[in-house]
Amino acid sequence: MRNCLRLRLREIHKMTRIYVQSAVKKRDVAGCHLLSTRPTFSKSVMVSVAVSTLGCTDIHFLEPGVKVNGEYYRNTVLCNMLLPDIRRVSGDWYIFQQDSAPAHRARATVEFLERETPQFISPQLWPPNCLGCVKLKPARRTPRL
Repeated sequence: MRNCLRLRLREIHKMTRIYVQSAVKKRDVAGCHLLSTRPTFSKSVMVSVAVSTLGCTDIHFLEPGVKVNGEYYRNTVLCNMLLPDIRRVSGDWYIFQQDSAPAHRARATVEFLERETPQFISPQLWPPNCLGCVKLKPARRTPRL
């Protein structure tokens, strides 16, 4: 009975929260009274996938923490992941388009895609860079007084 009571008191002691003034340092509070925390956001995951009306490729997970520069994008993402999958899904019947991430618009990447894909939409024709491709909103009129 005495051991059970001692164990119960220990459990209650662990559950007790101590509120202290903001001037008190964390190191001055007993560890059993500190709340364990976790990061607010989960770790990020970078994936690459191609989608079309013919189907989509496998989802490829990039190595955690990798820096995606032009060379990594061409040699790893395009050569080893996306282009083989795109050819499996659609053969040579596709137009390659991507967003304007720095690795995507690198000169060597653009030259590579012009060589290796049947058709490629150049960075100058991507909708954010092409005024003829984007529907402009009319200018706001100032109200008359």
